[in-house]
Order: sequence, then C-alpha cells, then structure tokens
Amino acid sequence: MSILTIGTVAFDAIETPFGKTDKIIGGAATYISLSASYFVSNSAIVSVVGGDFPQEAIQDMRNRGINTDGLEIRQNEKSFFWSGKYHNDLNSRDTLVTELNVLADFKPVVPASARKTPFLMLGNLTPDIQREVIHQMEERPKLIVMDTMNFWMDIAMDSLKETLKLVDVLTINDEEARQLSGEYSLVKAARAILQMGPKFLIIKKGEHGALLFHGKEIFFAPALPLEEVFDPTGAGDTFAGGFIGYLAKTKDISFQNMKNAIIYGSAMASFCVEKFGTERLLNLSRSEVVDRARQFIQLVDTDLKLELQD
Repeated sequence: MSILTIGTVAFDAIETPFGKTDKIIGGAATYISLSASYFVSNSAIVSVVGGDFPQEAIQDMRNRGINTDGLEIRQNEKSFFWSGKYHNDLNSRDTLVTELNVLADFKPVVPASARKTPFLMLGNLTPDIQREVIHQMEERPKLIVMDTMNFWMDIAMDSLKETLKLVDVLTINDEEARQLSGEYSLVKAARAILQMGPKFLIIKKGEHGALLFHGKEIFFAPALPLEEVFDPTGAGDTFAGGFIGYLAKTKDISFQNMKNAIIYGSAMASFCVEKFGTERLLNLSRSEVVDRARQFIQLVDTDLKLELQD
C-alpha cells in the first residue's frame, strides 16, 4: 500500500441553492481515497459502515484501486448519516441531522497488510481514534497528514494537542486555525500551531485558496474561479486526497514539492464541487486532471520583471 486513509464512509443528504439530494454516498475517507486514486493505484481505507451501505459503492472504491479490507461492515446496524443545508454564499451551512450510528463506538483496526504504509492520512475523526491508528502502525510512516475540525477543539482540545505532536502536516480552515491558536492573524496563527508539533500547516480558505506554512516559508495557491458550484461538501477532503496522492506518487515530501501537491489538491477539489457528492470523482480522466492543474498554474504564472530603483 502507498496510502492508508482513516475516516468516515457514510451517507449525506445535501441541500444547496442549486438543488437537493436524498441520501448519497459521502464521508471523509470516501472523498480522500477517491481523489488520491488519480495519483496512486494501491491505497487502503480503515472505516466502518452498516449493512445499509450499498455494495456498489464499495465496489466503486475497489474499481479505483482502493483496498477495503479495513472497512468494517456491521450488517445489523446503520451507517453514519449527516444532512446539511448550505446558505446562498455556499461558505456556511446548517447541520440538520447527525446520526452517529456505527460510528458511536468505532474502534479502528489497521489490517496487517497496511501497517507499514508510508503515507498515512488521518481524516476528520476524534483525536483519540486518529492517535490509535498511528500507534497501530508497525513503522512510522514517511508522512502523516491530519485533518480536524472546531468540534474537537471545543470538546477534546487536550487530546487534539496530543495527536498534533505525532503528525507532520495539519490541514484545517482559517476559522479553525484562529480557534486552535487563539490568534486572528493567520501568520501568527500558523506560527503558534507549528509549535504544537506539525512541521507543515495547510490553511484552507475555500473559494479564496489555500496557504502552506513551513518554518518561515509561506506559499499561497488561489482557488479556480468556477462558473458553477453545486455542492462544496467533501471539497476539503478531496483537496487532502489530491495533496497526499501527489506526494505519494512522487515520493518527495519537500516544501517545494508540497507546492505542487497543493495545486493538484486544489484541482481535485474544484472537480468535486461541480456535482453533488462523489459523482464527479468517479469518472475523471487523467487528461482532465492535468488540464485542470495547468489552469491553476496559469492563474499565478507571470513574466513580470520587477526593476527596483533607489
């Protein structure tokens, strides 16, 4: 295995200004692993679903080269379910329903075949579960990327900080960065968070792009202006999948190469929002991914030459 992803595999029901869905496939591990599958063909997931989860959806993951041996199926229980309604700006939303179901007592078990995986992606779950997965690895992964959210900052800050000491890259949004650090300036926030353990920090700013911090180095990647955005659900996870997928493909975890990974992660996220759920991530071509990444590069490419004078 090249990438191991821990996270939710679940059902979502989504309402945006552009439409409404019944239950569709979602979950952090689903988005992450599908996105990463466009860069590597031998990843694995660890998660749990109920007997109500469709076999076709699991087969879709397998068809993308995703090993599902670590996907626990509890036949007599229900899968995790989330329902939300987005506001007109698509940057804010209201949670309508959250049903933990099988996730309420989830205890991850990393398959023996995946315990030496070099790239570990910790999708958004409790910090205790994320830390447990790290401890189950037989060898310290080459790179550990972690996602989290403000909910865990509210109820499990001490546990979160313990897990932060063990990871290489933290990916959060700007609101979460401010809450975690207690700083409003994102530069000051990044400095404080990097002192908590991660070597790299990615701050996602939605339609305003993403920032990458490492020591005193900063890189900014814009978001691609799109004519239509139908559903931002899973965009952050899709970004993370493209990011770690590119790094696993190139086997280069330098700051310079992470800039490239940010571009590819952003490209994958831009596909995700074009349709509801995972629909867009199931039928992309390699040429579409490369062309979309080129569009991002053109956003920042310039031949401008600055001449400084006294």
